[in-house]
Amino acid sequence: MRADRLVSLVLLLRQHGRLSATALARELEVSPRTVLRDVEALSAAGVPVYAERGRHGGFALLPGFRTELTGLSHDEALALLVAGSRRGAQAFGLGAALASAMRKVVDALPENQRATAAGAAQRLLVEPETDLLARRLTAEEVPDTVVAEIRRAVFAGHRLRIRYAAVDRAPKWRTVDPIGLVTVRGQGYLLATRSGADRTYRLSRVLAARELDQPAQRPERVDLDRLWQERSTRFRTGGDQVTVVLRLDPARREELAGTALTVVAADEPGGDGRVRLRVTFQDAQHAEWALWRLGRHAEALAPQWLRDSLRDRAAAIAAHYGTPSEAPPDGGEESGAAG
Repeated sequence: MRADRLVSLVLLLRQHGRLSATALARELEVSPRTVLRDVEALSAAGVPVYAERGRHGGFALLPGFRTELTGLSHDEALALLVAGSRRGAQAFGLGAALASAMRKVVDALPENQRATAAGAAQRLLVEPETDLLARRLTAEEVPDTVVAEIRRAVFAGHRLRIRYAAVDRAPKWRTVDPIGLVTVRGQGYLLATRSGADRTYRLSRVLAARELDQPAQRPERVDLDRLWQERSTRFRTGGDQVTVVLRLDPARREELAGTALTVVAADEPGGDGRVRLRVTFQDAQHAEWALWRLGRHAEALAPQWLRDSLRDRAAAIAAHYGTPSEAPPDGGEESGAAG
């Protein structure tokens, strides 16, 4: 790990000319003290790093110094393969490798092309953290140690033990045959089989993982795109699906489409501008959750049980907040009110 960091430090100095210890620490995700130790190690190894003091000082390399240490590591090569989506690299635990790989790519360019490449990169933004409706699209956090173990098993073709926390169930160990990894909207999934049956596991729910020294029972070649399409189709068409007829503020249609299985317009907008839609949800709980999130921007017209459930839920909330709260005996300090 330190060798990779030393190479990255050299490449950063080559590309930026001069950087402070604080800036280097931020780029390398270490402390400024670690940067100082790394600079001392580079100097001892004969790399001409020198310090410039003053307000705009920092560390720099002697002019003309060039290194050939630009070979990509295994993880960096993998990161470039998924670099079409930075979220994909993050979901698979390859975010740091991607940053390191891109520094090496830039360093490998001819000197007269570096500025052009850097300028072009500033003109492109892939999958920002928020969309046009200011909704934050955050990638799920998965411990690097967990996703690294899963990656190793997938690439080596070995069986895998995972401690998985399914929704509303206690975590449980499972032995699976991993097939591949998929990322969708910042969420990572492990496609596998268990006792011959297809299984799809969300990476953020894997609490621990251990690669086994046993070959996985899986085909030699796989079309992950086709496999994902098949599994997502089974998910959408399986279970106790619920169809809801509702009226919706058109401004919230995209939000609804992001959670529902299908959304079909039933007729043209009415006099109040709302659209009538026929929407399919995975089950009753999914339907109630989605409609509750939309609040007064949506009205369920059918089925009646959903209207009743939303009404009862709203009534319970109203009753809860309709009664005066008990004031803290010390005059309100517990509420956080400023004096």
